[in-house]
Amino acid sequence: MAGAGVNPAPFHDPARFPFVAELERHWQEIYAEFLAVQDALGDYVEAQLYDHGWQVFGLWNLPHREPLTEGVLRCPRTAALVEHLLPGHGAVAFSVLQPGARIKPHQGKAGPYLRCHLALEVPPGDCAIRVAAETRGWQEGRALVLDDRLEHEAWNLAAARRVVLLLDFIA
Repeated sequence: MAGAGVNPAPFHDPARFPFVAELERHWQEIYAEFLAVQDALGDYVEAQLYDHGWQVFGLWNLPHREPLTEGVLRCPRTAALVEHLLPGHGAVAFSVLQPGARIKPHQGKAGPYLRCHLALEVPPGDCAIRVAAETRGWQEGRALVLDDRLEHEAWNLAAARRVVLLLDFIA
């Protein structure tokens, strides 16, 4: 959990982080790379967090920020943007929630990271993320910055998938 005695904010103003505007400016290029690798999605490894429908395609993993060779090679523009904008980043992955998928309430790992979700596909309907007591939806081409060390959950009860580029960064 974030610092003792501090009540951390569930969501942060993306404008506080200059890299966010750059990612948003290039979101369609990032999305094009996702479309080229969507055939290689795999189920998220922490199966206890969901029943079905959460897939990822990773570029860097946790906890050691190790590049995942296939991801970096198949998404060179996304990898270059992340490395240029956020040399101290953590995990980076495309995250897909299929229709009807729900990620159960949980807390992320302790550490110095915040999480950015750059929305690439957002279906109309009930598709959102709750962090602590605050719930927000995604908008295509826009980013949310959140503290995943707080209890959070996400769901997609809409009729189409939700896709974000997820990246952890040191605030």
